[in-house]
Amino acid sequence: MLQTIALRSTFAFGWGVSFADSAVTNLIIAIAGYDMILVMKYYRPRPIIRVAISVGLTFICVFAIHHITLLLISETPEYVSFLDKSLFIRGLYVWLMIALVTALTGLWFAVLEHQEADSRTATAEKLAREAELSRLRQQLQPHFLFNSLNSISALAGSRPEEARKMIHQLSDFFRGTLKKDDQQLISLSEELEHLTLYLEIEKVRFGHRLKTVIECDDAASAMKIPPLLLQPVVENAIKFGLYDTLGETLIGVSVSAEKNYLKIEVANPFDAASAPPRRGTGFGLDSIQRRLSLLYARNDLLTTAQKENIFTTTIRIPQSA
Repeated sequence: MLQTIALRSTFAFGWGVSFADSAVTNLIIAIAGYDMILVMKYYRPRPIIRVAISVGLTFICVFAIHHITLLLISETPEYVSFLDKSLFIRGLYVWLMIALVTALTGLWFAVLEHQEADSRTATAEKLAREAELSRLRQQLQPHFLFNSLNSISALAGSRPEEARKMIHQLSDFFRGTLKKDDQQLISLSEELEHLTLYLEIEKVRFGHRLKTVIECDDAASAMKIPPLLLQPVVENAIKFGLYDTLGETLIGVSVSAEKNYLKIEVANPFDAASAPPRRGTGFGLDSIQRRLSLLYARNDLLTTAQKENIFTTTIRIPQSA
């Protein structure tokens, strides 16, 4: 439209002539631009090749514009003279338009390729995180299973009813574990049910020596937590609480809502005279730290503290708004 008005006002050609010139010129440029888009879509030529292709297309376009407009407007001598004199300017204009389309198309496809590469990288990283999380979860259970089977074996002769009860509890425990393997987050109430079942099994193993207290705010019950997160923390507390002390051992679990976080504290006693407080074995709390880092990209969500003869592990789970 602008080209039509410019030809009409500047060179005083009729509206028909001006429109025909504008329509043919822009149609040819559009076809050439589309051709360049197709070339860039399936082939990424080097810059010098792009320039060569654009120059070649420019000559073809100018040739086509010249002959098509002559066929349409040959009865106007003034226009034919104007057309011959404007071929160089037309060629430069056509080349600039083709070069602009080429540059924008190259930029567009480069952005798409970058986005696809980022998407592939993100997918690969997600799969790697999921694989590592799965590996960490699978590492949680074997030693617990072995210990439980040893306890069942010991109870089978002297207390068969308790051994049978422990087998049922162990079965329920691992059935719940399998159900949670594919879940990234569950409610705290579900996690506490699973933890309670675990503690019932451990109480059969350790008898009267193991005492537990679980305190939970009502506001925290519906908050989300990664599945099977509390068991290794409590297991760590039981191990070092029972092994480092004599007599009864009280393991305390306190859960509360704290702004946008679910705060969990697990406390166990230790005998400072016989052994210093320990974070755990090669797996222990380090596995929880790693899981939290993979899930939330933060390394400050698990902390430990010692006060007198109490060792406390604190976990803060971010909650989505």
